[in-house]
Amino acid sequence: QKTSFHRCQTMDFKNGYAFFRLPREGVGGETLFANQLSQDELDDLCTKGATLTYGQVKRPAPSRFTPAFVAYDKKVLKFDAYFMEEVAISAEENYRIRQVCIYYYLEDDSMCIIEPKVKNSGLVQGKLMRRHRVPKNVHGDYYHWKDLNVGIDLTIYGRTYRLVNCDPFTKVFLESQGIVVNPPEELVSDPYTEQRQMPVQKRITPTSPDPFRQFLAYDTKVLRFYAIWDDTNCAFGDHHPCIIHYFLADDTVEVREVHKRNDGRDPFPVLMRRQRLPKIFVDKNKNFPSCVLEITDHEVQEWFSPKDFAIGKTVTLLGRTFFIYDCDKFTQDFYREKYGITDFQPVDVNKKPLEKVPQVIPPYNGFGIPEDSLQNCLSLFPKPPRKDVIKMLENNLKVLRYQVAL
Repeated sequence: QKTSFHRCQTMDFKNGYAFFRLPREGVGGETLFANQLSQDELDDLCTKGATLTYGQVKRPAPSRFTPAFVAYDKKVLKFDAYFMEEVAISAEENYRIRQVCIYYYLEDDSMCIIEPKVKNSGLVQGKLMRRHRVPKNVHGDYYHWKDLNVGIDLTIYGRTYRLVNCDPFTKVFLESQGIVVNPPEELVSDPYTEQRQMPVQKRITPTSPDPFRQFLAYDTKVLRFYAIWDDTNCAFGDHHPCIIHYFLADDTVEVREVHKRNDGRDPFPVLMRRQRLPKIFVDKNKNFPSCVLEITDHEVQEWFSPKDFAIGKTVTLLGRTFFIYDCDKFTQDFYREKYGITDFQPVDVNKKPLEKVPQVIPPYNGFGIPEDSLQNCLSLFPKPPRKDVIKMLENNLKVLRYQVAL
């Protein structure tokens, strides 16, 4: 039974060089009966004699190894992107466009997403995703810079980002690595943010009508107009001078007639009592007598206001026509300040004196003497002519008698 299994020595040194020799004995010192090398192997050994004798040719030393965190230190790829966020509860917007910047760090293949802060946005902005290696799929792969390009959709943690542009360094780096960079796209802006950036239209909210406020502001302030009431269309009508009072405290109107001494009219003080006067109203019951049916506030569409009164204007108040020819100084200051009216030239309404018609004495009509006819022109009841007393005394008892025959 074989107990030795050692192999014979085939490697040795000669003249300081290592060389290989053919084995002389087999395993355990058994005798070799034939050469175990084939002819091809022997020929191969002949061609490699120099290599076996002098060793392999020394190759040049490899270049110095530079790790990735040193070669790509502080080199970052930057992409401009945006994503659409749904707004569930809002009456002004259904979705929101949020612009972000995606940074890819070449030193460790990590990524970071930062949203620029927008003033008064009401959102938590800044760093949306911390720097780390972002998983690409469920198989354990991570995003690499070869997966990034302009004009693609990038899904990270269920949110899809649209890459629209990149900086010059990123474009040069990708092109140097053989990647064709797509043309940049327009960065979509948020419609609600653009609406807020538009200049706000100035609006003046009209104050609600407050009678008490108007009373406090215009109490004891009255507009006074001088007018003429033309009543010549009626029998025995005439021009009546009047004063129109407009009370600014409650928008009421009062008309007073100006009486002159011995004008032949009753000197009552008020022609039209103080009240609100309707300017435009709807006559719903045209067949009903208007003198019986009173007008309520529901039928009135517009009331008389200060803008309806002016010098040289004709106004109709409760069926009476008044021509305004002048106003006082307070009224002029009020219209100048509120309406910008500067022309307050009064209108002359004085009647021109009637021309005196010359009286022509009619010719003598043959009755009596000419003085008798003149008496008819001098008075309505002519006086009898005076008696000639001297003639009566001279011709007293003197009678002329005549005899005639029929």
